[in-house]
Amino acid sequence: LQKYKAGKVITEQRIIASENWWKLRNTTEEQKTTNIGKDGGFKSISGWLHNVIVSKHADAMEAYPEPNILPREEGDRGEAKMLSAIIPCVLEQNNFEETYDDAMWRKMKSGTCVYKIVWDKNKLNGLGDIGVECANILNLFWEPGITDIQKSRYFFHTELCDKDLLQERYPEQLKDKHLGDTFIATKFLYDDHVDTENKVTVIECYYHKYIEGKNTLQYVKYVNDVVLYATENDMQPTVDELGQMKPPMALVGLYDHGKYPYVFDALYPIEGSPCGYGYVDICQNPQTEIDVLKTCFMKNARVGAMPRYFSRGDGTINEEEFLDLDNPLVHVSGDMSENGLRPVDHKPIDGSYLNLLQWDVNELRETSGNTETSTGTTSSGVTAASAIAALQEASGKGSRDSTLSAYRAYSEIVEICIELIRQFYNLPRKFRILGQYGAEQYVSYTNQGIQPQSQGVDFGQDMGYRLPVFDIKVSAQKKNVYTKVAQNELALQFYSAGFFNPQMADQALACLDMMDFDRKQFIMQKIAQNG
Repeated sequence: LQKYKAGKVITEQRIIASENWWKLRNTTEEQKTTNIGKDGGFKSISGWLHNVIVSKHADAMEAYPEPNILPREEGDRGEAKMLSAIIPCVLEQNNFEETYDDAMWRKMKSGTCVYKIVWDKNKLNGLGDIGVECANILNLFWEPGITDIQKSRYFFHTELCDKDLLQERYPEQLKDKHLGDTFIATKFLYDDHVDTENKVTVIECYYHKYIEGKNTLQYVKYVNDVVLYATENDMQPTVDELGQMKPPMALVGLYDHGKYPYVFDALYPIEGSPCGYGYVDICQNPQTEIDVLKTCFMKNARVGAMPRYFSRGDGTINEEEFLDLDNPLVHVSGDMSENGLRPVDHKPIDGSYLNLLQWDVNELRETSGNTETSTGTTSSGVTAASAIAALQEASGKGSRDSTLSAYRAYSEIVEICIELIRQFYNLPRKFRILGQYGAEQYVSYTNQGIQPQSQGVDFGQDMGYRLPVFDIKVSAQKKNVYTKVAQNELALQFYSAGFFNPQMADQALACLDMMDFDRKQFIMQKIAQNG
């Protein structure tokens, strides 16, 4: 764990710096390389980068994912349909939309978000259910140099817990133990004072171990050098809810799927790390230039707005008074005029510097893809709705690329959820789903349909068991208003053209075959059935 933490130092520094920028406290970061604001004067902290992150987060939430689970065999079609309706219910019970919202903020700011998908046995009054949450990447540690966390030798998750509560929960293990903190994870610079005096770091460690030719996921939870729980120490066979005897945890591991229950989603991936770069990392340089120029402009405007004078004094120019822009009189030696006062010369900012500021703003917007077109503003002369939509479609390529990476992570989340359902949903559970035409249905579901199934005997030979496997296709649950209007207009055009007339089925299918739009195959199937 100490080695993993040492290898993650640069990543942690970058993540903390990104959070400081997001909070518009970027002066601390800028002064590492610049000298603005060191005279105690005004310091410009503009929100151009803030606006980029807000806009990209809005694009991500507009494309909130929805799973469509497809079977690989005909006999699994019913189970796939049930899982497609049940998985969103399970995620909704976990407030996944809030988790996804939090994850997208972290992804846009620091470049990486992490989901944790586990089985929480304390849910539903002890029945247990799936738990999905957004993990703090500063509390996660993996083997340096790997891109896929499943290839890490160990995977650690640390968390601060109250000492007294921990001793109440594990009285036997922590009896007469001194809970001093031997490991402290890096923390964000919180606005609030976080008291950690009566807390101790609890460490969860996951690792793989081959047992009887099978790769198992083992787990150990400890504090300091005291083991609170370890799967390898659990040698007692277990009995599930149906009364069936199960092998001990030491032989089968924590989860049957054998994966670390964490999913990483990186914005701009880099080699040798599961983390990526965020918009703060790639846009902080033009943002710094904007703030430096705006600080100079504001100071220059202050000098020009308030007249200042040199006043005859006893020595040379008083530097302290000269640098104090709020002081209208600067004492100097010698006689300068009849009354001993002379205005301090002021040189306004040249227009070329204003052009440089605009150039920096445009650089930041072009680099991040947050151009005027993507935010709804178009050039003069472009008024047609189709032309505006085409420009927005072209300018939104970066957001769609980020959304696709989020969908890949979402597919992994759904895949782990299916495996947890396969392992733990032994007893019937009730769900409210949407049936045909949006009518509410109340269904009961168990994992019996997705358990290993016997393939029978063929030519006197036992064909063994097969495991129902599913493919996961992710689509956007919510689409923007313009997309919905365009889709509705397309359906009305098909209706007006007679595509749904049974006598015109062949012509309609020939025409649709040359077209390309969303859910085209579904429409062709409907028309073929009508024909």
